[in-house]
Amino acid sequence: MEIGIVILLLVIGVLLLLVEFFLIPGISIAGIGGIVFLAGSVVYAYTEIGAQAGHLTVFGAIVIVALAVWIFLKAKTLEKMALKTEVESKNDPLEGIHVQPGDTGTTVSRLAPMGKVKINGHVMEAKSMEGFIDEGSEVVVRQVQLTNVLVERNHIV
Repeated sequence: MEIGIVILLLVIGVLLLLVEFFLIPGISIAGIGGIVFLAGSVVYAYTEIGAQAGHLTVFGAIVIVALAVWIFLKAKTLEKMALKTEVESKNDPLEGIHVQPGDTGTTVSRLAPMGKVKINGHVMEAKSMEGFIDEGSEVVVRQVQLTNVLVERNHIV
């Protein structure tokens, strides 16, 4: 009966360590639990069965953990769980929108310093060149970048 308890504790400890190593990053309850179960099996073997069983349990725990990790890696289990699709598209928020320096528009949200503006009937991301600009303010485009436009208050209004 004692050997069954030692084996059960070893199996639970190894399973928890595998979960820790391959599924849950960092130090978590699974890793701590795995170590506790493995240590518990060793302590139980030493106290209830004897020194020779304790020595065998220590050696067995090391071998079983190493073997389980090796089998897990050799089976390429992580590769089966990994996402392998490649993203070939790109994000071009200004695609199809004709905006030039000097165009004017209105802020849709507060620019602090980033926010939304409406220029030539299109809402786009903008960055203020001069700090915060409140919602509803008139702005003028100073530079068109890849993903947004640089604007400043329209002082001519």
